[in-house]
Amino acid sequence: MKIGSEEHKTLFCQSLIESHVQYEPENLPWPELDATTLDRLRGIPFWDEALYTERKAGVMLQTYADTVDDPLIREAIALQAREEDRHGRVIEYMIRHYGIEVPERAEKPLPADLEPAFVKFGYGECFDSFFAFGLFGIARQAGFIPEALFTIFDRLVEEEARHMVFFVNWIAYKQTVEGQGLLRPFNSLRQYTGAMLRRLDNLKGMSRQGKKSTHKKGFTAAGAKAIKVDLSLDTFLATCLQENQKRMSGYDPRLLRPEFLPTVTGVALNAVKLFPKRKQKVIVDPA
Repeated sequence: MKIGSEEHKTLFCQSLIESHVQYEPENLPWPELDATTLDRLRGIPFWDEALYTERKAGVMLQTYADTVDDPLIREAIALQAREEDRHGRVIEYMIRHYGIEVPERAEKPLPADLEPAFVKFGYGECFDSFFAFGLFGIARQAGFIPEALFTIFDRLVEEEARHMVFFVNWIAYKQTVEGQGLLRPFNSLRQYTGAMLRRLDNLKGMSRQGKKSTHKKGFTAAGAKAIKVDLSLDTFLATCLQENQKRMSGYDPRLLRPEFLPTVTGVALNAVKLFPKRKQKVIVDPA
């Protein structure tokens, strides 16, 4: 398929639209939890960041969608906005249902120029979700919370995967029709590098301040100390690659997938295998 063609646009938009699943948070099968599991769930420090990030994403994407001229792309981005908003409502319902304390935060105003904000958000979501897939799989295998809760949150993880596929195809389409198709690899490198540096800065800031809250961007990376697993680095990287492949395998083969992080992680994994294995604690964020 020719990237930037009408056929390409129709495919990546319809793929998102037609795979949308209707559900409401209050109708999901929320399990009864014992006191130990409740304490564990309440002790996870990133619920506030997850809640406010998803809320803001829903508003930002809907506001941006209203500015898009192409009706099909506008419909797809508006659908993603509704799904991001629903992610926030799922987390909000869970917080109320299980009595999780979350500090109140004032909502920040949206940026004046929404398209660069959407691009930044999309690359950041691809960065966070790649590692979240692996962390989710590790936490699930460890039985950190009941399987019934993992089943509920698996819906959100699958929707994030759909958003990633839509975004990388949308940005490739946009850059191609604007005559910047040859610069796509360099733009991706710049954006992913920026996403990584922002998250590293946030983690350093949290470490200096000794904060328990993840009131920072990139809560997957900063979802501090949810559980600790005695896991080698190569096993962690391999799990991220395996989980990413599993999440990406169900989409039309003509669609682009995020390739930058899997490629870099594959190179890193091969390099790590050259050194003796050293067990180390890996912070696992099951969101």
